[in-house]
This record gives sequence, C-alpha cells and structure tokens, in this order.
Amino acid sequence: MDCRLYLRASTDEQDANRARTDLEGFAKEHGLKIVGRYIENESGAKLNRPQLFKLLDDANPGDILLVEQVDRLSRLTAADWNKLRAEITAREVSVVALDLPTSHDLAKDRNSFTGRTLDAINGMLLDVLAAVARKDYEDRRRRVAQGQAKARAEGRYRGRGEDTKRNALIGSMLERGVSWSQIMEATGVARGTVAKIAKRQKEAAAE
Repeated sequence: MDCRLYLRASTDEQDANRARTDLEGFAKEHGLKIVGRYIENESGAKLNRPQLFKLLDDANPGDILLVEQVDRLSRLTAADWNKLRAEITAREVSVVALDLPTSHDLAKDRNSFTGRTLDAINGMLLDVLAAVARKDYEDRRRRVAQGQAKARAEGRYRGRGEDTKRNALIGSMLERGVSWSQIMEATGVARGTVAKIAKRQKEAAAE
C-alpha cells in the first residue's frame, strides 16, 4: 500500500523534518511504500497550504496520508476543516496519524468490513481531534495575547527578534539571482519569508 508523508511545522524556526524518522519507521513496520514526502512550514490554522494540496493532487485512490499528529494536519476552523475533509474523502485517501491508534489498522486493511468500519470510526475521531487541536490553538493564542498585553502594560514587551543572520543570507542569495525555490530549500524558510525580504530590498533600492 502506498503512503505519502506530510510533515509540517508552524514557523521557519521549527523543523518540519523532525518527525520524518518516526513516520518512515512506522511505514516500514506496517509494510507501506513511501511514494512521496511533502514538507512545509505553514500554520495548521491556514487552509492554504501548497504542499498539503500537492499531496492530495498527487494521491491515488487508496493512498494513505501519514502524519505524526492530527494537529500537523489541522488546527483549522470547523468550516475549513470540513472543506479539507471533503477534499480528502473525494480523493479516497485515508489519514493515518501516529497519535491516533485506531487509524493504524487502516495501514493494513481498508477493504474488508472491519476496515470500512474502522475507516468510519477513524473519521469521527479525526473530527474530534481536529476540533481539540483548534481549541488548543485558540487557547494558546489567547494566553500569548494576554501575556503580551500584561508585558506591554508593565513596559517589558519587546516583541520577537528577527533572525538577522539568516535574512542577510537570503538577501545575498536574492541579489545573486538565486531562485526563490532554491532559497527556500537551502534555508528551510517559507515562501512568505523570501517575499518579505525581497520586498524589503525592492523598497530600499527605490529610496
């Protein structure tokens, strides 16, 4: 059975490849053939994730979308999660997550009565875990905002520092005409980061 690994981290500073060994080990243990690895640094709260939808475009009916945790796939609102679930269902792709044991049997058998029953149960549990992941995301954002508000009130808030060394490297690569995709691959940053630095250079040149 073919599987496609989806590895996501929320920011450029996090390593989306971190779970790769665990996913590859799971695939080997369950006799799955890895036919694609899709890596991106994007928030799970965004539906617009190019690599995730490339995975779905590439997938064949019966393929497995393998993730470390459900929150790697979704921290979406209910409406956006329903859109993503509908796309996954339409592609006839099964989601298997290392933190969702009921999904593991789908890596062995999807076509028997038991497999179809587990698929249905797994779908319901995915909905629950996606909702929990969204709530956790919103709770953490609220706590961060509260902490920042308190720090501002006390004159302690300085904001998040910029990785000036990395951004200088990206700027240098842009000046040498290196393509955005090559820069993203070499530095591990998202397209938005390259765009931000390119815009900054353009504005500086115009001054």
